[in-house]
Amino acid sequence: MSGDGIQDYYEYRHLVGFEETNLVGNVYYVNYLRWQGRCREMFLREHAPEVIADVQADLKLFTLKVDCEFLSEITAFDELSIRMRLEDLTQTQIEFAFDYVRLREGLEDLVARGRQRVACMRGPNTDTRPTPVPEPLRRALSRYTLRSTRPAAVQAPTRVLAAGS
Repeated sequence: MSGDGIQDYYEYRHLVGFEETNLVGNVYYVNYLRWQGRCREMFLREHAPEVIADVQADLKLFTLKVDCEFLSEITAFDELSIRMRLEDLTQTQIEFAFDYVRLREGLEDLVARGRQRVACMRGPNTDTRPTPVPEPLRRALSRYTLRSTRPAAVQAPTRVLAAGS
């Protein structure tokens, strides 16, 4: 959270299931990328529903680049907070940063970091061209700008106090 009590990230909560783990019991890497996409979709649903209608019409959101740095193993029934921030916004492209934070017994533990770069495009598949990032999406993203440093709260495990504590 930022110092003014307003979150500077969009949060998607996820409980890891057995189907997301491999034979060893830890989460299979491709799921981290799926969760980035899911977080982005839920953000659109909650904060920019006009963009979803635009995607159903002519707008295409092409994912150009995805990466994930794994810092710690997670397993089935770990509760995650996937925290998305706007890192870069150009005329036609958006770059998101993701923190994957395990929530356990009042502690937050950063287990992975990721990035995703998306280009806005329009036109038929045979003639798709870059298009400006829609204004409703720009407005929705404006409050989720990545600060110059990541919050200290996710650098190392910390105690999270319940409301009213």
